[in-house]
Amino acid sequence: MSGFDSVLVANRGEIACRVIRSAQAHGYRTIAVYSEADADAPHVQMADQAVLIGPPPVKESYLDAGRILEAAARTGAQAIHPGYGFLSENADFARACGEAGLVFIGPSAEAIDAMGNKAESKRRMLDAEVPCIPGYQDTDQSDKTLIAAAADIGFPIMVKAAAGGGGRGMRLVHDAAELPDALASARSEAESAFGSGELILEKAVLQPRHVELQVFGDQHGNVIHLGERDCSVQRRHQKVVEESPCAVMTDELRAAMGEAAVNAAKSIDYVGAGTVEFLLDADNNFYFLEMNTRLQVEHPVTELVTDLDLVALQLDVAQGLPLPLSQEEVTLTGHAIEVRLYAEDSQNDFLPASGPALLWRPPSGEGVRVDHGLLQGQEVSPFYDPMVAKIITWGPDREVARRRLLRALENTALFGFETNRAFLVDVLANQCFAQGGATTAFIAEQFPDGYSNPVPGEALPLVAACLHYLQGLEGSEQGMVAPSLALSGWSGSQGLSSHVRYEIDEQALDIHVGQLGTDRYRVSLGEAEHEIAWLHELGDGSARIALDGVQYNLAFCFPARGEVALQLGGHAAQFTNQLAFTAADMAGAGSGTVTAPMHGNLLDVMVAVGDTVTVGDGLLVMEAMKMEHRLVAEVAGEVVAIHANTGEQVSAGAVLLEIAEAG
Repeated sequence: MSGFDSVLVANRGEIACRVIRSAQAHGYRTIAVYSEADADAPHVQMADQAVLIGPPPVKESYLDAGRILEAAARTGAQAIHPGYGFLSENADFARACGEAGLVFIGPSAEAIDAMGNKAESKRRMLDAEVPCIPGYQDTDQSDKTLIAAAADIGFPIMVKAAAGGGGRGMRLVHDAAELPDALASARSEAESAFGSGELILEKAVLQPRHVELQVFGDQHGNVIHLGERDCSVQRRHQKVVEESPCAVMTDELRAAMGEAAVNAAKSIDYVGAGTVEFLLDADNNFYFLEMNTRLQVEHPVTELVTDLDLVALQLDVAQGLPLPLSQEEVTLTGHAIEVRLYAEDSQNDFLPASGPALLWRPPSGEGVRVDHGLLQGQEVSPFYDPMVAKIITWGPDREVARRRLLRALENTALFGFETNRAFLVDVLANQCFAQGGATTAFIAEQFPDGYSNPVPGEALPLVAACLHYLQGLEGSEQGMVAPSLALSGWSGSQGLSSHVRYEIDEQALDIHVGQLGTDRYRVSLGEAEHEIAWLHELGDGSARIALDGVQYNLAFCFPARGEVALQLGGHAAQFTNQLAFTAADMAGAGSGTVTAPMHGNLLDVMVAVGDTVTVGDGLLVMEAMKMEHRLVAEVAGEVVAIHANTGEQVSAGAVLLEIAEAG
């Protein structure tokens, strides 16, 4: 089938919004699909039509090809754009679209098959004379053969799931003694994530850059590349920061990598948008890593430096039109950097987080772009990937783009759950990154002990105390995003005062607040007195204030009783007024009580009632947002109760297991 005027977007979140926006701008009727968890999501509201396809779990909604094809039939959709993730690289789904008379906006099923398996794709790339990392990619999957192959390759090696991606089923092995366990765990994770335990081995290229080439092919045999993206800043093999161009790229190296990427795409008759990923070592040797047969998360940085709309190009190519430019006409102008804003707890091993977006203030400004699918008040679900937004900046050079992105992050406010915003700020401010020196080892080297949010400076608790004072005057006892506090016109008596107590870095901080006049407050910390003036309201949950005569923009909300979250001068924190609670309120569960650290699925219960455990013993395995998390005993004793079963969805904070402490 050729020619279409309606597009069903088989995805959710920011990429669904991104595709719908471009499709509508080019005159297409758009259809969204959604799960019950996404009934009020922005992509549903943006589309011309929307169809419910099932409950929240992805296997019953976004990964159910039958329900998506049924939605296309019900709405008269003529084409399907898969976005990224979910069914975007599923060859069977691409075939099913064709069999249903629908245009699949992506490559052929044969091309997806060719590159969907790391072993098969590497064999093809070797035949196409694309540089590849030495390794093992044959069909014999016995441990004996893999162990022998590893010895021939030489350690360290990478064990990878042949059908995998996103870091799942991947292990770095430093010596032969570690290999059997690594093979077993990688195979198990691969079978769980991808339905295939097939593995490949590759020589580990230590401290390389991860550099990928954006390729585009049309139905007339034309294939070009649109320059590179450096995606070296990664955590658990998941990209955190992406930029274009690469800081160490030369014209000669770009030409060589571009030629290899184009040859890779041509070898499988590639049509549409794709990405050929390479590892680049310190000597500018590059090796094929994999090909992603879809639009990438980080495509906006390429759009900003090429001034091209890649989604519009996808639509045109799917219509049968030739590419509108030749390789010689591709130009890269300036520099673009993207960061992924995640719902995750950076201080707690980056565990995924979820909850309502109590306040959401995306940044704006010169050269700033924000791709997201989040509404204030919307629930961020534990069922899906924790990325909530992409913040991208362009500048005439790398340093301008970097500074703009730092400022954009400092002006990004998102409350209601933990985010990695402060971590991203520290990454961009890091001297190694600023100088263009980041490799795939960057995070491990620069944050060897994990990450801790900076201790709040004095300004934040002072303003928090004033907010709590004003909340008390409003008579609010329940957490909410405040519609108006000091700015509501209340003036009150200058004789009133309040006392709050915060705990910061295990130190109690007592702050007293009183009123000096209309919209002016005295805030005392020890012997020091400060003045806070409320100048004007900027919108729901934000204001312009002056602290000791210096003006700031303030964003704030009240997540729960006694709590206030605020962002001021690029710094954010959440404070709990200890005086708002009784001793009974503050009593926590015993240390033998094991609770869920996040919403997720309980994959495995490793112990039984009556078992004796010691500190560090494995108890439970949870899966949340595509990652597995092992919960271990913090005390020694006897397991006396188990409150959840394998396969159950559990909520953050739910009591899963109890241990009676020994002795």
